[in-house]
Amino acid sequence: MFLSTLIIYFICAILLFYSFPKIKETIRNYILVHKLDGPPRSNIVVGNITCIQGTPEKIFTTLRELAQNFYPVYKIFSVYKGTANLVSPEDCELILSNSVHNEKGYIYRLLHRWLKFGLLTSNGQKWQSRRRILTPAFHFNILQEFILVFNEETEKLVQELKKECKKSYINITPHITQFTLKTITETAMGTKLKFETDKENRYKQAIYDVCDILLYRLTHPWCVEDAGNVAFNPRFLQERRKIRILHQFTKEVIQEREKNFSDIELPKEEHDVYKGKKRLAMLDLLLSVKRNEGSIDDEGIQEEVDTFMFEGHDTTSMALGFTLMLLANNKNAQETIVQEMREVLGDIHKKPTYNELQNLKYMERCLKESLRLYPSVHFISRNLGQDLKTHTGHLLPKGLTVILHIYDVHHNPDIYPDPEKFDPDRFLPENCQNRHPYAYLPFSAGPRNCIGQRFAMLEMKAALCGVLSNFVLEPIDSPETIVLVVDIVLRTKEGIKVRFVPRKEEGDLIS
Repeated sequence: MFLSTLIIYFICAILLFYSFPKIKETIRNYILVHKLDGPPRSNIVVGNITCIQGTPEKIFTTLRELAQNFYPVYKIFSVYKGTANLVSPEDCELILSNSVHNEKGYIYRLLHRWLKFGLLTSNGQKWQSRRRILTPAFHFNILQEFILVFNEETEKLVQELKKECKKSYINITPHITQFTLKTITETAMGTKLKFETDKENRYKQAIYDVCDILLYRLTHPWCVEDAGNVAFNPRFLQERRKIRILHQFTKEVIQEREKNFSDIELPKEEHDVYKGKKRLAMLDLLLSVKRNEGSIDDEGIQEEVDTFMFEGHDTTSMALGFTLMLLANNKNAQETIVQEMREVLGDIHKKPTYNELQNLKYMERCLKESLRLYPSVHFISRNLGQDLKTHTGHLLPKGLTVILHIYDVHHNPDIYPDPEKFDPDRFLPENCQNRHPYAYLPFSAGPRNCIGQRFAMLEMKAALCGVLSNFVLEPIDSPETIVLVVDIVLRTKEGIKVRFVPRKEEGDLIS
């Protein structure tokens, strides 16, 4: 009896010894977080996290109010876990410019069951290896090959819009989403989807359903962790079924592509030229690395394919939808783009080349301003790799989760006067010169910036060329009528509605 008691005491002493640093760190973090400003706690158990509960649109509005009331940093906490919320470009720079803070925050655990540990969610050496492997897939000579895909899918999008343009308006969100989904499927996996078979439609629906379930988990923080998700998420089993559909589809595509795969020689430097005879998909690059280097396996390939299917369609879809809505409400900007198309393309119905898309400078400024007003990725989260002192002197402890609210940075009136106004001239070179380099973050910044930002801009430009050469956009929804909701990707509560009027002649102007 004495011996067993002694053993128990000994084990407890060992556990306490090894747990003490963690307990000490938790107490220190708790004390430092509570020195920050923020909304008052509801009670000692739940902290103040209840202030961001409610409908997705209410949560979005509350976050904007918190940013104004507690600028530049505020706390949200429950029990012992807290986050620091940053809304100034100076503090964003401290995080994003330092690779010691590269680890993604706990919110990204939402994506682990689906995306596992691909480029978006991985950290450390694995992330560095994946970034090195994937960077050649976005070399400008390979992007030129993708322009053919963008133009082909744009033409199909235009045909779909022509079928419905006699209606008083079109909800463009499902049309744009299908366009970007088909585009990323062909460029990432080398597979054309028509969404005519049950298998293809199940895959598309599964993506929509999983994103909807992730929104539920995001707005119910106790469902973020796996244990809480199993216990409290009423759609947990549905999430597992839908993810199984997603994984099975991409697995079969990868296996089919590998059967007919032959090695490729990729450009190693920016000035090198890709000389392949077939259109290169990102999947081809991954298969080549697997065969020749062995630095990625089948599971790793699927992680990256699933990651790019998620990242590469939803973000671009919402950005393009917001842009069409803004152009419908700003007719001068819309017609200035069309005039620029005439000057650059000659014939506005001509399919643009890579160089021509690059030369559409005013169109690019419109896209940048749309991404300022409505950044698809409206927040990002990181875990601090070391203690950090904010530019206002607050000490944030190592290990703390910080959330960078990009939407609030983009709407800061001290940086962008009259911030709700659509003004593409904000992005004239002379107007950007003195702006803080981290005041514009639609593609993040620093070492973990978006690898596909050039891809996204070219895709959106190609789509705008096709749409604006065929239609005059007229407003139905406006910035004043749309309701924004909190989600992993910024979106509206009820889609985006625009009226499409056929552009009868090249010289037509909006009356």
